[in-house]
Amino acid sequence: MQLLNLSETVNFMSLRRITSALSILLIVASIASFATKGLNWGLDFTGGSLIEVSFEQSADLTKVRQVMDENGFGDATVQNFGSSRDVLIRIAPRLHAEGESVGEKIDSKMIGDTIMSALTAMDDTATMRRIEFVGPSVGGELREQGGLAMLTALLCILIYVALRFEWRFALGSVSALGHDVIITVGLFSALGIEFDLTVLAAVLAVIGYSLNDTIVVSDRIRENFRKIRQGEAEEIINISLTQTLNRTMVTSFTTALVLLALLFVGGELIKGFATALLFGVVIGTYSSIYVASSIALALGISKEDMMPTEVEKEGADQDQLMP
Repeated sequence: MQLLNLSETVNFMSLRRITSALSILLIVASIASFATKGLNWGLDFTGGSLIEVSFEQSADLTKVRQVMDENGFGDATVQNFGSSRDVLIRIAPRLHAEGESVGEKIDSKMIGDTIMSALTAMDDTATMRRIEFVGPSVGGELREQGGLAMLTALLCILIYVALRFEWRFALGSVSALGHDVIITVGLFSALGIEFDLTVLAAVLAVIGYSLNDTIVVSDRIRENFRKIRQGEAEEIINISLTQTLNRTMVTSFTTALVLLALLFVGGELIKGFATALLFGVVIGTYSSIYVASSIALALGISKEDMMPTEVEKEGADQDQLMP
């Protein structure tokens, strides 16, 4: 029985050696970037104060930094935020000699008033748009719990996939998830994009998206292993990937359209979230096709592994003895 002419399929697995080398290169580059540059942790994880200030004309960042230095905030990070008229000021928590955090003693409103008074004296069009404050102990706790949440999600997914699929597919699926997370985080490290709680939420969403895509592909491969009587494992995987290609591309394309709108129209506050998800959709689609399936094929998946176990009926021996 042959469901689809093999000549009509896309030979995805012919590129598996090239894509495997590409994946290894990207993973190594991501780990190297994380080890050397680290992540540009957002205020949620580092603690401190964040103030967004708007001007009527383009802001002179050099003058803003000078004003901050003159008022005792020389360690502040000053950068444009969205446009040349909007400025984002980040102030890290500082410690007294006895080790107590300044940020935990000084009210954030007092910090904002001090900075705004200085900026208004420089330019009377300066207006505060928002101010946020996170204590350093809270930031460290959020970083720890965020990493724990990601590891817990991966562990739960590993257990679920191991129970649902043959171990070769389970290992391929979990490897694909790890592949997506490492490369997505590596992108943020390499580009120096701020990594905050919204980006962490996006990474967790990428795990769910990639898993859903991988399970759809794995289900079709398992189904075709049981239905197609002729053909090697590589050919059956190619047939399965071709059959799910339309669904994969339509889902990825429509999701990408929404994320592109968020990226270009949603504003700076949601830019990191949209960037992580958009890149995650692309890398998740790639890993569903080439990482999970390639690993299962490399581990020697075969038709015998996909065949359901026959359960012997009670009393079958007695039936065979009856004339």
